[in-house]
Amino acid sequence: SGSFSATGSGLYTPYTASQGPLPPSVSQGLPLAQPPFSGQPVSTQRLPTQVPGFASPPSSTGIGPSSYPPTTGAPRPPTMPGPPLPVQTAAGPPTSQPNHVSSPPPPPSTLSGPYQGPPMSGLRGPPPPTHPPQPGYQMQQNVIEDDRSNRGSEPFVTGVRGQVPPLVTTNFLVKDQGNASPRYIRCTSYNIPCTSDMAKQSQVPLAAVIKPLATLPPDETLPYLVDHGESGPVRCNRCKAYMCPFMQFIEGGRRFQCCFCSCVTEVPPHYFQHLDHTGKRVDFYDRPELSLGSYEFLATVDYCKNNKFPSPPAFIFMIDVSYNAVKSGLVRLICEELKSLLDYLPREGNMEESAIRVGFVTYNKVLHFYNVKSSLAQPQMMVVSDVADMFVPLLDGFLVNVNESRTVIISLLDQIPEMFADTRETETVFGPVIQAGLEALKAAECAGKLFIFHTSLPIAEAPGKLKNRDDKKLINTDKEKTLFQPQTSFYNNLAKDCVAQGCCVDLFLFPNQYLDVATLGIVTYQTGGSIYKYAYFQVRTDQDRFLNDLRRDVQKEVGFDAVMRVRTSTGIRATDFFGAFFMSNTTDVEMAGLDCDKTITVEFKHDDKLSEDSGALLQCALLYTSCAGQRRLRIHNLSLNCCTQLADLYRNCETDTLINYLAKYAYRGVLNSPVKTVRDALINQCAQILACYRKNCASPSSAGQLILPECMKLLPVYLNCVLKSDVLQPGLEVTTDDRAYIRQLVTSMDVAETNVFFYPRLLPVVTDVDSDSLPAAIRNSEERLSKGDIYLLENGLNIFVWVGVNVQQGLIQNLFGVSSFSQISSTLNTLPVLENPFSKKVRSIIDMLQVQRSRYMKLIIVKQEDKLEMLFKQFLVEDKSLTGGASYVDFLCHMHKEIRQLLS
Repeated sequence: SGSFSATGSGLYTPYTASQGPLPPSVSQGLPLAQPPFSGQPVSTQRLPTQVPGFASPPSSTGIGPSSYPPTTGAPRPPTMPGPPLPVQTAAGPPTSQPNHVSSPPPPPSTLSGPYQGPPMSGLRGPPPPTHPPQPGYQMQQNVIEDDRSNRGSEPFVTGVRGQVPPLVTTNFLVKDQGNASPRYIRCTSYNIPCTSDMAKQSQVPLAAVIKPLATLPPDETLPYLVDHGESGPVRCNRCKAYMCPFMQFIEGGRRFQCCFCSCVTEVPPHYFQHLDHTGKRVDFYDRPELSLGSYEFLATVDYCKNNKFPSPPAFIFMIDVSYNAVKSGLVRLICEELKSLLDYLPREGNMEESAIRVGFVTYNKVLHFYNVKSSLAQPQMMVVSDVADMFVPLLDGFLVNVNESRTVIISLLDQIPEMFADTRETETVFGPVIQAGLEALKAAECAGKLFIFHTSLPIAEAPGKLKNRDDKKLINTDKEKTLFQPQTSFYNNLAKDCVAQGCCVDLFLFPNQYLDVATLGIVTYQTGGSIYKYAYFQVRTDQDRFLNDLRRDVQKEVGFDAVMRVRTSTGIRATDFFGAFFMSNTTDVEMAGLDCDKTITVEFKHDDKLSEDSGALLQCALLYTSCAGQRRLRIHNLSLNCCTQLADLYRNCETDTLINYLAKYAYRGVLNSPVKTVRDALINQCAQILACYRKNCASPSSAGQLILPECMKLLPVYLNCVLKSDVLQPGLEVTTDDRAYIRQLVTSMDVAETNVFFYPRLLPVVTDVDSDSLPAAIRNSEERLSKGDIYLLENGLNIFVWVGVNVQQGLIQNLFGVSSFSQISSTLNTLPVLENPFSKKVRSIIDMLQVQRSRYMKLIIVKQEDKLEMLFKQFLVEDKSLTGGASYVDFLCHMHKEIRQLLS
């Protein structure tokens, strides 16, 4: 009963007690090998951490609560560089030596490496200069670089309570010694105020961004799978928390006291073990659940629906075969790709083949189901034209094993493009397509995923029929929120049914016009699925991006029929949740599917006092069905410190996580409030956070100085990026569908993704072809661009290649294969494969960037002074945007004014 199941695999490390204690990397803190590092450390210029001279900004900037310029048009999807660091930071409580520097807005900081984000160093500025600094005054501010060099070389060992992890921009190795890895959980603060009054005073949100199935790098150990046999995992009698390293064994090991609710529970006889002289169980290092922060339990039948072990999940591919889909070549492309992709369905560890069964549906105004039973010579089609009352016309032969039915499936995929080649049908249905998939999974009594490839607004007569309600005139009015809300409750109800069955919906959209993402995306969103969008899809330019996304989506690790609960120790509780899921009560987060890219963000509030001695604990428990149909519980534990001094709170915050939370909070806010109200609330909350710090933690100084906490230097620059994002301030070319799409994407993003999404990474393309690392990122401003250079800008959805008008002819020849700037084609979607070192170098950098992102980024060539440059400039987020978003310096002035008003 004390052994670990050996059914694990590539995803889990199987382990049996007979093998002796856990490997040294787990049980004793031996050093581990370093992971490969894609970006070399590069020095960042340090900037003054304090921006003085903002006492009374010139009136010409028009900055003030009422006249503050609207912000807009900045980031889109995810990337990762680090912004500038102006302002002065003060670390900790008042000191006799003031640590603020007066200086004008700083020069850029160059940032490097895989991800760039805010600082967390304990740097102090130099003593104040005796005369006003000149504009060129600089202070080296190697924030990101400091974190890299200080924290990237040693493993991050998780044995200490309340440790702030390295930044998401630092490449580091994690050694689990009792707390979950920051790859699974990141917090806005690792030191929680002891009282709710103190939390309210600071206005710092207390939240955790949880990614339960996160992918680990190859040199980190995957969670062990623990099998306690028929009795199942050991839990607290009262609060049902799972056994973890923080439980206290008493009475010689016969009982344990729960670290969450203090209830004392008998240790089951089979689980009993003696204690050593320190009160630790003697099998402490043999049991992952006693010594590690993250692990899995094999669930018993009590954890299954209807007390029955689940069947392996199924994948159903549902292809729109209306006129546009066929004419664009999309249907043929999907069918060709599926032939080979079916060999890459997710499988459990060392299994020979995937246990997942597959089915196929095509649709326009009616649905066509296919019987691909292995005994058939040819596939059979069955048409359901009564879309008002959807049913599945066949059970046997619809969901099949790929290997058994391979020849019939290949035959079907060859025939589909031919069958619909001459279609004239332009109208589609959508609701009945999801209903059909749901009914098929119900009939097969299994969970699964629908892959729906859809092209247009569903206007055909059917349940879930929609009308075009796109109206740009609603922007900046009180009715703007309706653009983000679904136009009918039909899809909310359908989503609820899907979650109950474990039917997850992934949606691939190929629109040529408005198709109401806000409504169609509801089922995807509430079932934990993913949405992909390829506007004006053309096979020639978009197939790489679509096929890469599809391959990754089909292959990635997914847990089905998932329920997550977050337990906390006495004093705080989880009160709010953000992400792609459904909740039927206040505690359980339900997801028909949860994949390795999805995060759930949880906010905590006080319901009692906390103590500095005991700290605070959280335990995230995820119950799910694996791709082989195994019911499992994945457990992540984290211990945090508690403080009675505000300075301790401000010293242990994480700006990247804070911005992730604030963006999600704001993006949910637009569903119910005018966008302006949401933006003002964001600015106000951040001003309050910084004013509280200034008042309670910074040493006395003149009101003309803007003083920021050491770990929040980048809060203003990142906040300005969120305010300028398309959801909160749409750019000129941004469609209603784009805004709904981005709102949905961001809600499930992890911290590294939002970091690069809001502050894109801008890399100069250096001509040194011998270096293997990424060039150092530079600040996102037009004044950083030189006419004689080439730059890459990535944000998680797009990669721009910006070419200056004065770039040397030789470089243009080597990169684009043409002899002059004027001959470069802006319609290229990949760089030509040329046999020279410079071409190879640039293409390898782009490949490195692609690998770091969860979606395949679209490549866009931008020639300086060309029409596409307007789009590119929206991503230079430190500059004033075309639709009125503030420049970074103007926003800093505005924040300073807000803070001073709060203080006075």
